[in-house]
Amino acid sequence: MIIENVHIAPVVGPEIESGHIRIEGDRIVSLGAGPAPEGDGDRIDGTGCLATPGLVNTHHHLYQWASQGLAQDATLFEWLVALYQVWAAMDAEVVHGAASAGLGWLALSGCTTSSDHHYVFPTGRGDLFAAEVEAAREIGLRFHPARGSMDRGKSQGGLPPDVVVEKLDDILTATQEAIDTYHDPSFSSKLRVAVAPCSPFSVSAELMTESASQARAAGVRLHTHLAETLDEDEHCVEQFGMRPVDYMEKLGWLGPDVWFAHAVHLSDGDIDKFAATGTGSAHCPSSNGRLGAGIARVSEMLARGANVGLGVDGNASSELTTMAGEMRQALLFQRARYGPTALTARQALEIATLGGARNLGRQDELGSIEVGKLADLALWRVDGAFGSAVADPVCQLVFGTSQPPLARLLVGGETVVEDDELRTVSQDAVGRAGADARDRLLRTAEELGFSAAKEVHS
Repeated sequence: MIIENVHIAPVVGPEIESGHIRIEGDRIVSLGAGPAPEGDGDRIDGTGCLATPGLVNTHHHLYQWASQGLAQDATLFEWLVALYQVWAAMDAEVVHGAASAGLGWLALSGCTTSSDHHYVFPTGRGDLFAAEVEAAREIGLRFHPARGSMDRGKSQGGLPPDVVVEKLDDILTATQEAIDTYHDPSFSSKLRVAVAPCSPFSVSAELMTESASQARAAGVRLHTHLAETLDEDEHCVEQFGMRPVDYMEKLGWLGPDVWFAHAVHLSDGDIDKFAATGTGSAHCPSSNGRLGAGIARVSEMLARGANVGLGVDGNASSELTTMAGEMRQALLFQRARYGPTALTARQALEIATLGGARNLGRQDELGSIEVGKLADLALWRVDGAFGSAVADPVCQLVFGTSQPPLARLLVGGETVVEDDELRTVSQDAVGRAGADARDRLLRTAEELGFSAAKEVHS
């Protein structure tokens, strides 16, 4: 495949105003200015398009597609308390439908790789992990599911009700089974597993340390929520006698194989620890804004050498958020806090691509347009009747309130989206599956007598 006459924003190295990208198999084999050399293969005319690396989403809860629009005016802890019992009613059918819709939505916003943090596993509700893996296979995105867990319910001083927590031994067994069954460490892998206890306020210290040992023995990455709200800060000080990052350090949870979701409330010392240890974070500006959690110190983190990627977070706390839109949110939030030079359009693009790839340990394969990397590319049409008035195509992509049309999305050189339409599955069917998942979840929650299912409608 050869993409020609396209503006290339490679993230690494200078931009090419009109150039070509040549793909063989699933790899980029050459790129440069001007027309492509003659050769066999499909040719895509990229006239009027901007080529970027595929966007990389490093924090999500796909099952939450089925619980959007609930608890609309709540803080994080209020929102969780309202929704835990609703999520306890999910089954594999709900997860598959929600994941299909959520991943399809991500693909339509230029995302080629997504992680997912699934941490609610009600007993007897089917194989929820397998359900989302299958959904990702059908949509065609690279998938990094993180086998989450909670073992510290309300009776043990945690936030979640006991009905949604698991026993530590069961968690470790199920997590190992997920790694053994699904994790593919190869260069071209479309499926890698991470280990992801939920949060300091829902898991025990023993689960955190055992999970770290398990992940490192298996050579997979570690993920959890951290420092999202001031409530969490207070909880950690009250329960553990220290702030969240210090607690993670004590448990052996800082390092180049770890990335945290949110990291909103960090001290200068916390940021320096992230930078020194290679610990990454997933910035989720829309969710942080929706829940009133605060604004992460992204500009300062980047300046101090800490890696930052982007995440849309679960759709129940960031309804219909897109990866392309999250670049804009990240830029505006930083400028609102620090001024108009705090984050540039190209820095926003970098954290949405290469920053995310680093979080997932895939910077050698993904996140930039370079020879030898996987052909995960987004082609944005920037010559539309209105958008073409913006002279800089990267500015149009990042600053605009709506993303430019997505002319093509390639994952390993294979087309997933063309002309704003999913090509791997029926777009209408995937959308309906998401709506059906919501109906099934709320109906089941009410049938099981979880009163919160009714309360969160208002």
